[in-house]
Amino acid sequence: MFDTDRAAITDGPVGRVLLALAAPLVAQNLVYVANALVDTFWLGRVSEDAVAAVGLSLPIQSLLGATVVVAAVGTQILVAQRAGGGDDADARRLAVNGALAAFAVTAAVAIPVVVYAEELVTLLGADPALAGVTATYLAIIVAVLPVGAVGDTVENCFTAYGDTRAVFRVTVLSVLVNLVAAPALIFGVGPLTGLGVAGAALSTALSGVVGLVHVLAYAAGIRRDTFRLTREAFALDVGALREIVSVGLPLGGQRGVSELVRVLVVGLVAIAGGAAGVAAYTVGARVATLAIVPAIGMQQAAQSMIGQNLGADAPRRARRTTTVGTGIVVAAFLALGVVQFLFAGQIADLLAPDLTAAGRELSVLYLRILAASYWGLGGTYTLLAGFNGASRTRTSFVADLIKYWAIRFPIAVAAVPATATFGAFGVAVAPGLGWGVEAVFWAVAVSNVAGFLGLGAYFLYTTRRGMFANAAERANDGGAADVADD
Repeated sequence: MFDTDRAAITDGPVGRVLLALAAPLVAQNLVYVANALVDTFWLGRVSEDAVAAVGLSLPIQSLLGATVVVAAVGTQILVAQRAGGGDDADARRLAVNGALAAFAVTAAVAIPVVVYAEELVTLLGADPALAGVTATYLAIIVAVLPVGAVGDTVENCFTAYGDTRAVFRVTVLSVLVNLVAAPALIFGVGPLTGLGVAGAALSTALSGVVGLVHVLAYAAGIRRDTFRLTREAFALDVGALREIVSVGLPLGGQRGVSELVRVLVVGLVAIAGGAAGVAAYTVGARVATLAIVPAIGMQQAAQSMIGQNLGADAPRRARRTTTVGTGIVVAAFLALGVVQFLFAGQIADLLAPDLTAAGRELSVLYLRILAASYWGLGGTYTLLAGFNGASRTRTSFVADLIKYWAIRFPIAVAAVPATATFGAFGVAVAPGLGWGVEAVFWAVAVSNVAGFLGLGAYFLYTTRRGMFANAAERANDGGAADVADD
């Protein structure tokens, strides 16, 4: 059912091909979400400090994830364009150089983070007793970040070629390794002594290494023949590196600005809403993380499909892929929003049955506010896929800069009392207007809808000016550098 050959990507029914490509990616992202809960599940049986160590390290991990995006997604976009144009040799060359860029960029940030891990977590507010164990967890996770970045980049090359099932299989194996290794390393088994928090980090690191070996085996032609790296592709190419970074850097910036706002918003919620507000925000964030999984899968599939069609000199089909994908996601997320709105109370009770009355009331409110904006949140992902597939990745960066910093953050600041200040990483920010934690909830929803509407208007404007036609011309000329305005 989900088999998709390269000819179908550039010639088959758009909606059906998109869904076939996206299905394994949606499943992969669901597995990722489940994998992220493994450490919390097992460490919750160790101590409260052990769980807190994972939670405190997450903001830093999320920010560092922006560096992975630079090479991984930049490579995917360019490889898809080359694959669509039938230039497999150039696609392989880009893949190898993308993996090198991924390793170099992530290593450059990983080394100082490992060295100064304890100082970083202290800036996040960890007390001396918690800082040490948190720093240990963070240092181990970040030390293998370059390995994971290389694996993600090679996986994205399979996605670029339309082989999304290979990516799903790699992810499943990695998660299975983590599921088995985590309890063994945390609690000990046989002659092995339990390592606690360090064991959880080592388990995650081991699963990343296994995933890299698995995807490299596929790339060597073992059991897969959709995308294969040949000996001729292993050559450093400065031009390819420059092209990858020029496309991927704005996407890394996009990830960075959004993650930083999320860190600051958590501080706002803590001040304006106290424990009940933080609990409500956490419930909403967890539900939203699951909700956007289909949109992320559709975005990844659409980026590859758009890139291949541009490489095949089919700009109209690239545009249709964007509009059909957006229509599918908006319709699906409207339905999802209705369900969440109607059953917000039951969802809150399922995820957090021990909430106080105030916490439950705020959770239900936030879930319903979020539900009303889901269609905009989901549709934004596929619209951005259109710009990204056309190598206009700076649009993604600017769109998120406006969405998070010009819309979400200013509204959210209004939540805190006029007599209070807040901050993150040791930086204080001016007081707000005292509107209460509900202002944060509305800030998220308003930014989701306004971001989609603004991006949709800009999409119509750029496509009328020939964005996809120009992108197809650049792709077939071998130069896919992003252009601010066509």
